[in-house]
Amino acid sequence: MVVKPDFDQDRLTAVLGGPVTLSPVSSGQSNPTWFVDTGDRRLVLRKKPLGATLSSAHAIEREYRVMAALEGSGVPVPRMVMLEEDPDVLGTPFYIMERLDGRVWEESALPGLSPSQRGAVYGDVARTLACLHSVDWKARGLDDFGRHADYYARQVRRWARQWNESKTREDREIDALSDWFAANTPRDSGTCIVHGDYRIGNLMIAPSGDRIAGVLDWELSTLGDPLSDLAHLAMFWSFGPDQLGGIAGLPLQDLGLPTMQAFLDDYRRAGGCAADLTPFHRAFAFYRMSVIFEGITARARAGQAASSDALQIGALAPFCAQKAMDILSTDQLM
Repeated sequence: MVVKPDFDQDRLTAVLGGPVTLSPVSSGQSNPTWFVDTGDRRLVLRKKPLGATLSSAHAIEREYRVMAALEGSGVPVPRMVMLEEDPDVLGTPFYIMERLDGRVWEESALPGLSPSQRGAVYGDVARTLACLHSVDWKARGLDDFGRHADYYARQVRRWARQWNESKTREDREIDALSDWFAANTPRDSGTCIVHGDYRIGNLMIAPSGDRIAGVLDWELSTLGDPLSDLAHLAMFWSFGPDQLGGIAGLPLQDLGLPTMQAFLDDYRRAGGCAADLTPFHRAFAFYRMSVIFEGITARARAGQAASSDALQIGALAPFCAQKAMDILSTDQLM
């Protein structure tokens, strides 16, 4: 099936000063993304979707800013080329970055790699996250990239609001979780740059298959608690292979994959946050994802989905809400 861009290709030709060839990047549920070839340049275009969106969603301007700030920091990111915030150019704001060499796996088990390669990749995943959380964000010009305190208190309010704005159904568990998190919000463990969606599917693996070539999809990045990134990634030890490509139920040792505890140990040895990952943090990650998945369903029903499997992905919202409930009731670290 031929996928047509949601913008006038001739306008992009005018922006780049020469003919362009486009091909869609199929991964992701939020911002339409395209490979762009023009002359000898290999680029990537990422833009907001058309149509109505939630007020804080699809923040491509923030993606551009944080990746530009992280250049040379030790966190591997693509080089930024340009940001266009005028929606009249391509219909919505967009940015262009240089294309990296490598491959993105949607499956956290990294099929096709050897056990030693998988172990090396996960080691680099831990080191890269620790490096990100250690970046001097003030020195990088990101002092105003987010508030410096009360991250989880603000997150609790934000995602409760998002749920009420985007829900397509009633869900008593999500309502109950919203109330519980509001009444049991812990103090922050620190302030750093957080990615917001740090997982294998948002990392480009180098052609060698043993390290990260680039961290992608910074739409949800901000200043916040480093434990939020850890809790988000920890979900993939609970998701099954048919649920966003998780690794629950797989023979981790045989595949060269770490347990969650081993990953946390690697992260901390690399200089990451030493605070405990509590049931609150792990449960809130699932709750947040349930709201995000509900938003995906809402966009799909409105004809604004960024991916053909949006409804299937969105259907995971009740599962995530139940996982949050399970964590709070059983307090088990996967």
